[in-house]
Amino acid sequence: MNRIFTAAKVCIGILVLLSSCVPTKKFKASQSALQSARNDSAALAGKVKNLEADIAQLKQQVADHLKTIDSKSKSISEQEQEIDKLSKEISSLNQERVKLINDASYKQSQLTKSGQELLNQRKKLEQLQALMDQQKKAIEEIRKKMADALTGFKSNELTVSTKNGKVYVSLQENLLFPSGSAVVNPKGKEALAKLAEVLNVNPEITVDIEGHTDSIPIRGKYQDNWDLSLARAASIVRILTIDYKVAPERVIASGHSQFEPVQTNSTAEGRAQNRRTDIILSPKLDELFKLLQNSSAKAD
Repeated sequence: MNRIFTAAKVCIGILVLLSSCVPTKKFKASQSALQSARNDSAALAGKVKNLEADIAQLKQQVADHLKTIDSKSKSISEQEQEIDKLSKEISSLNQERVKLINDASYKQSQLTKSGQELLNQRKKLEQLQALMDQQKKAIEEIRKKMADALTGFKSNELTVSTKNGKVYVSLQENLLFPSGSAVVNPKGKEALAKLAEVLNVNPEITVDIEGHTDSIPIRGKYQDNWDLSLARAASIVRILTIDYKVAPERVIASGHSQFEPVQTNSTAEGRAQNRRTDIILSPKLDELFKLLQNSSAKAD
């Protein structure tokens, strides 16, 4: 730009110098050349201005491009951070998933184990119920056999009943013994003989013999009602085992004195019912006890 203006000044100076010595024609030619130079200078100035505008525009484009690149770089960094964050979350979720799968597997194994235990318990209960039904049936059969064998005796002499899963043959004092005595009457021996017949053909039956008295204190041979109740039970054991050959290992004798009354001791009728000997019959419970013990051991 400075060169152009300098050239123009030189030309003007030359024209001024020549204007005094050249003809008018040449002066006009010089003026025409000067105007042309001025026009060229103006054109050049316009081009320069356009070039400067283009340069400014290019600079702005470069700045915008750099800004875009910086923005994209920043966006890529944020995306990388987000990807890293998501990767960590996925890793955490996978760990949680593995934990849940392991927990589910453990719970499934526990449920399977519990299910098997329930099946085993159900089987045990079914076996127990079958044994109980079997015992109940056996007890009912014993009751019926005893009732049939003792049909010739009156209800005020003896009764046959079931209680607590056992058969009770209750023989009153007036059938078995004189008052205050432990010697069995002939009619009492007859009843014991019929009872022994059933016991001997049913060896699975166990026999508990319990002597009972009323609350009136005893006088005479026996020290007290304990002594009398036990002596009466022992007398019946001897008759059953010695006279009627019931296996002695099946028989247990005990005396209960006045302390397990079935009626009040305040009346003569009540005391008469309390003076009794209970022969308690039950089938052997070996299988039932064995099952219960096995179940208890496994539970422990």
